[in-house]
Amino acid sequence: MKPIKPVIAIIGRPNVGKSTLFNRLITQRKAIVIDEPGATRDRNYGSCEWQGRSLMLVDTGGFEPTAGDPILVQMREQALLAIEEAEAIIFLLDGKTGLTPADKDIAEILRKINKPVFYVVNKVDNSRQELASTEFYALGVEKIYTISAQHGLGIHEMMSDLVMRFPKKASEDEEEQNESIKVAVIGRPNVGKSSLVNKILGEDRVIVNPLPGTTRDPIDTLFTWKGKNFLLIDTAGIRRKSRISLTMEKYCVIQAIKTIQRCDIALLVIDAIEGITEQDVKIAGLALEEGKALIFTVNKWDAVSKDEETASKFIEKIREKAKFISFAPVLFVSALTGKRVYKILDTVKEVYAQYTRRVSTGVFNRICRDIIAKNPPPVLKGKRNSNFTYMTQVDIKPPTFVFFGRDPGDVHFSYERYLANSIRSKLGFNHVPIRIIFRKKGGK
Repeated sequence: MKPIKPVIAIIGRPNVGKSTLFNRLITQRKAIVIDEPGATRDRNYGSCEWQGRSLMLVDTGGFEPTAGDPILVQMREQALLAIEEAEAIIFLLDGKTGLTPADKDIAEILRKINKPVFYVVNKVDNSRQELASTEFYALGVEKIYTISAQHGLGIHEMMSDLVMRFPKKASEDEEEQNESIKVAVIGRPNVGKSSLVNKILGEDRVIVNPLPGTTRDPIDTLFTWKGKNFLLIDTAGIRRKSRISLTMEKYCVIQAIKTIQRCDIALLVIDAIEGITEQDVKIAGLALEEGKALIFTVNKWDAVSKDEETASKFIEKIREKAKFISFAPVLFVSALTGKRVYKILDTVKEVYAQYTRRVSTGVFNRICRDIIAKNPPPVLKGKRNSNFTYMTQVDIKPPTFVFFGRDPGDVHFSYERYLANSIRSKLGFNHVPIRIIFRKKGGK
């Protein structure tokens, strides 16, 4: 499974400004930027457009060539994986700290690979720092780029030279027009989200560690499966507010929630051993509030003692606790053994087809008239003031329908629910949320 766009890895020691540069280039605050070494642990992907060329940037954790701490070792392994899959590398150095032994060790590793490497000195804000940066030529390279990622200085020259290495291919426009299904893997910490992502992708794509909170940034991976493009997003675990104390964990929760906002379908991973919890239900509510399709993905199913009724009872429990999203499919998988993991992508495609389905106005009106005739709106204030005369679909993601009537403001929520459930069952929207808007005939 190969990323669709050329991959450019940003590597370097901790706290040299890799995430700041990454955010500057993708023009949004996507990676964690905090004055704390090691804030970024996993590889973090983001799309960059530069001079008409599309690139996939990878922000990596701090590269410590000789570190012995287990997390630092994993961060180094992730950086090495990013170097391996990248088609070019931006080696970011710290102009204020100066050349360090660790920089020399990293440069020695990079000399052994047959890929373009751009040596970039960051935090160069004035002529004095520009002059001091010449010491980095001791690395034995022909050109050093000096930039300030925070202020945007010097980046244009570096990026212009970089994109020249990748002439635009004729087929890229076609690839860009082929829309990806954006799938966010969400859930509480330590339920197996990263393990599930790794199993789907068939590689150690993100750090898997038994400590809750190992994944901090949303991690994006583009891949193609059965001719369809997917953008798979692994997120930090969403904790209850009362359980969040560290600044880093607070930021991770915000990022995970923002990830829900930019996905099409959310895979809510539930621990099969613990069962569905109150926090799982709250996370499902976040997805529904944003109008996202949701798939309950019950992980660690291999660790549960089962009989003929175990699965049905588990589904019944989910439906009982999350009644508001009873339409969402439920899958039982094992990230450890791979059992039914690829069923996930089949289900995602099926749900996405419903999530993007459009119904012609004629068909929709005909079916809705039958639905209303079977169960007319209740009489309120002595009159049937919700006599709908015209209905139409106005949007997708989620499917959105407008009902025009004489005085639709008095429609009771129970009747709105009846309309929604009837539309789902009769028009094939049985696995996705739908929105219904009531408008006065002839008004806004």
